[in-house]
Amino acid sequence: MTAPDATPHTTWHEATRSASTITELLDVMWEHARHSTTGTTAPSSTSQLRLMYVVDRENGIRMRTVCQRLASAPPTVTRMCDRLQAIGFLQRLPCPDDGREITLQLTRAGKEHLQRIREQRDTMLHQAINSMPPTERRALATGLTALRTHLDTTPGERHQTPHNHSAA
Repeated sequence: MTAPDATPHTTWHEATRSASTITELLDVMWEHARHSTTGTTAPSSTSQLRLMYVVDRENGIRMRTVCQRLASAPPTVTRMCDRLQAIGFLQRLPCPDDGREITLQLTRAGKEHLQRIREQRDTMLHQAINSMPPTERRALATGLTALRTHLDTTPGERHQTPHNHSAA
């Protein structure tokens, strides 16, 4: 809750700073979860993991669309796909309606890898959120729902957020 004399700008600035700080903390948690589930064949970069999340959300997505979602050049995405395919997490298939295009799908091993990461993240989040009083948990849920809604509807460059739990 803000102080009675807080201006709307101050509240906005504080909320932005808090969201940014939480994002950084979550990045560290996600990185920890990614590294603690890795074997010798796990993706070696956050970019590869982001690619896996996009493909998981949109099974059969076209390579061109992945490039757009990640705001990455086709050669960069191709190299990431090469690595993920080599370790058995991704498969490339011809596009059913355009032979010049390639579609991407996660393999069972790729899906299992993402599931392990998600389980570790969920455990970390559950521990932190469970330690909060119920009123704070409700406020957090309400605030995060509103934030997601606004991020999903922000004009300009689209923010690609998961639309279900299996997304990331």
